[in-house]
Amino acid sequence: MTTYRDRAEAGQVLADRLTALIGEPDVVVLGLVRGGVPVARVVAERLGAPLDVLVVRKLGMPWAREVAFGALGPGGVQVLNEAVASRLSSDDIDEVNHREQAELERREQLYRGGRPPLDLTGRIVVIVDDGLATGATARAAVEVVRRLGARRVVVAVPVGAQEAYELLAAEADQVVCAQRPQDFGAVSVYYDDFHEVADDEVIEALTATA
Repeated sequence: MTTYRDRAEAGQVLADRLTALIGEPDVVVLGLVRGGVPVARVVAERLGAPLDVLVVRKLGMPWAREVAFGALGPGGVQVLNEAVASRLSSDDIDEVNHREQAELERREQLYRGGRPPLDLTGRIVVIVDDGLATGATARAAVEVVRRLGARRVVVAVPVGAQEAYELLAAEADQVVCAQRPQDFGAVSVYYDDFHEVADDEVIEALTATA
């Protein structure tokens, strides 16, 4: 098992595996908010590609928020896991939707800072996160960017669980995962510094690479 000093070092390792995209037109790197952004920043700089953020909000069961029945993305995109969502009433779904949509809009407004909405039409989109545990958020992100017009979708993570990797490999055009330990555990185990990324850090990364 290899640990990363911090997310920046993880981004350097990941960028080494994405060099085939250097010079490719229409590439955009999207950091999943918030932990994926410092990793994505390094990747974007190495590829010479623009950096942006992708705000995806998990729709969690009212009594167990960590269990997702779907996800929301920008532009009004909603992804539902019908098998799980069918266990909820329409009122329950509406209530969770309303709460998470409000938070998504708050973050979008905060991070975009007046910049236009994401337009991914015809783009090669590299979705970057700091790790892949269940893969639920990344899978939702893949569907979101496809609905926003992406031509090709690459998911890139420094470390991930094998099962999550396989699920994503069936949905994305390419999955780049620097290491897939047999006994995965938690993403935080693979970092010496795994601090909670603040809004200011996200904004600073976007400003620096604008």
